[in-house]
Amino acid sequence: MPPLTSLQLRRHLHHCLSSPSPVQPHALLSIKPYFTPTHFPRLPFLLPKPFSTQNPNPQNPDPIAQSLSTELLKDPNSDPLAITQRLQLHFSHIKPTSLLISQTLNISPEAGRTVLGFNDWVLSDPDFNHTDETLSCFIDYFGRRKDFKAAHDLLVDNKSVAGRKTLESSIDRLVRAGRATQVLGFFESMEKDYGFKRDKESLRLIVEKLCENGYASCAEKMVKDSANEIFPDEMICDLLIKGWCVDGMLEEAKRLAGEMYRGGFEIGTMAYNAMLDCVCKLCRKKDPFRLHSEAEKVLLDMDFYGVPRNVENFNVLMNNLCKIRKTEDALKLFYRMGEWGCYPNAESYLILIRSLYQAARVGEGDEMIDRMKSAGFGDKLGKKEYYCFLKILCGIERVEHAMSVFKKMKADGCKPGIKTYDLLMGKWCARNRVDRANALYNEALKNGVPVEPKPYKVDTRYMKKTKAVKEKKRETLPDKMARKRRRLKQIRLSFVKKTKGRMRRA
Repeated sequence: MPPLTSLQLRRHLHHCLSSPSPVQPHALLSIKPYFTPTHFPRLPFLLPKPFSTQNPNPQNPDPIAQSLSTELLKDPNSDPLAITQRLQLHFSHIKPTSLLISQTLNISPEAGRTVLGFNDWVLSDPDFNHTDETLSCFIDYFGRRKDFKAAHDLLVDNKSVAGRKTLESSIDRLVRAGRATQVLGFFESMEKDYGFKRDKESLRLIVEKLCENGYASCAEKMVKDSANEIFPDEMICDLLIKGWCVDGMLEEAKRLAGEMYRGGFEIGTMAYNAMLDCVCKLCRKKDPFRLHSEAEKVLLDMDFYGVPRNVENFNVLMNNLCKIRKTEDALKLFYRMGEWGCYPNAESYLILIRSLYQAARVGEGDEMIDRMKSAGFGDKLGKKEYYCFLKILCGIERVEHAMSVFKKMKADGCKPGIKTYDLLMGKWCARNRVDRANALYNEALKNGVPVEPKPYKVDTRYMKKTKAVKEKKRETLPDKMARKRRRLKQIRLSFVKKTKGRMRRA
């Protein structure tokens, strides 16, 4: 790295001193956990939500990326120099990389079109040239801001390096912004304007994005308009049927399936699974008692056209049965898979484990976890899956059993995170078991998990009820005389001889 000039060094020290110092890990060890209903500790500083999920470690970005982000977010009126000149002055010794560009853009959501100056500074490095990956980062950034004019200019200027990743980012952002009709125009002119190749792969990618987000009609129109140039294959046909099913338009999906059969296409298992899921969702919404009969019709169609069943068919059925609390029927279906030559996968076990826990059949849920491990799917039980189990158990107030699953999670090598500890601590505090919450807090700090104490609300069912203490009032003279009269009357009546009949009744 070349030595810094005095001006650069002065600015660098200014940035370091003005930025808040991060919390050191060892400083958390000195915090005394204290969870009581009447104590409300200071809330920790909440980090802003990361702008994108593409950053591998959004909580700890590169310090250089933070400095770049500070320059991008600075008020343009506070410095007479343009952003490109400022970056060249302060960061002339920095070599841009794809990771640095991605992190800088992800932590600068409010920079706006200042990012164009950042792009100019990146390109000013003689050793740097845009790649498909770096260009897609800029397209993603402007797409999230719905600034498609800036994205268009970038694509036009860098059409020689734009590849599949950039195409996927462009289409994804247009579709998620609700501009499905603009996607059709993009497909027509993308080879001429941006240098993307118009072939079956690009058509399949665009159809998939449109169908996933509920624009099956636009996808079907695009496929039919371009059929003379790019003839669709069976995968594209399956995606179109799946798109209609995502929209809940079962009749349109059946109409398209009929057209494809008449045109000589064979519908695959993916399309039938989508139709089966659509049928089950409609039945759950309108008439759950018809779910079995309507699902059987789809399965009979599969048998009639010679489409073999696979494990995904059973997973779709079991998932929908579990959602209407028919866990027993889902279990019977699970045990009958072998009759069609299918065997459960990891998703099959996870569906049943969640449903068994939801039905408070916790013993059977534990047994299903053991069966999943013995079937060779133990590696699919990760932190996310265990957190889902714990959330269900805490939701049905089986906190003690949740702790046993928590121990099993640690025994399997899964390291609990902040959300897991926060969930369990919150439940124990709600039950007024501060000792258990403090034990979890100390364990989290010992394992290096940066958990912060928070004010938790205690459930009224578990709060200790204080007995109302009656205050002794000073007895007045009339009250004293009335008490003496009552007592004298009791003494007089005690000497009265009771009659025999009255004694028998007593």
